Amino acid sequence: MVRFLAARRGASSSGCLLSLLIVVAVLYYGVNIGEVYFRYYRLLDEMQTETRIASGLDDGTIRRRIQAAIEEIGLPDSAGSRQLQIRRTSQPREIVIETRYSESVSLPFFNHSFNFHPRASQPL
Repeated sequence: MVRFLAARRGASSSGCLLSLLIVVAVLYYGVNIGEVYFRYYRLLDEMQTETRIASGLDDGTIRRRIQAAIEEIGLPDSAGSRQLQIRRTSQPREIVIETRYSESVSLPFFNHSFNFHPRASQPL
């Protein structure tokens, strides 16, 4: 009976190692892909903040603030250069800030380009 238990313990440890390997792989991929989305949400938050205070700021100031946030976050230059649009409409009175950019993730067995289109709007 002791031999039987010892054999079972050895078999379960290899299953445990496989499970641990899968968990580590999921964490590795999750962290690397999650960083891309984390940067997107930081930019979106900055854009929403700028729309909330837009009534007291001109478009040039808003553009400079968002451009500085893009550099601080570490997004590609394409997110802010020509793609950044700031529009104020009269009917209805609102401000819309939007941009487009893509980020590539290269991991073992996984290469993907993520395309983002953050957009924030607020009544003036």
